[in-house]
Amino acid sequence: MAEQETQLQQELGEHYTDPFEEVAHAEHPSPKAYIRIGIVLAALTAIEVFVSYTHYSPRLVTVALLSLMFLKFLLVVLWFMHLKFDSRRYSRFFVMGIAGATTLYLIVLMTFGIFGK
Repeated sequence: MAEQETQLQQELGEHYTDPFEEVAHAEHPSPKAYIRIGIVLAALTAIEVFVSYTHYSPRLVTVALLSLMFLKFLLVVLWFMHLKFDSRRYSRFFVMGIAGATTLYLIVLMTFGIFGK
């Protein structure tokens, strides 16, 4: 078994990482930082509710709500799910997820003709 690991280390060179090795993480934020982020998220939610009750054009409201949705997604994923402190690989999965969700949402909106009004 040790021979196989050594051979794998030689083949992969500097890209080899032991899956059982402890990974040093950057220092996580303090509880005060989480409270600040929570307040920012609550404020963004209040803005979303306000925008949804305005009587602006549906296009403008849709763009504003999608922008706020994306911003809130980034805050939650980066801070509360600690992706800011983890490997970039995990961030890519969430970027693909938000891109897929936004694409699906836009397709549904186009199907209902929200942009044609």
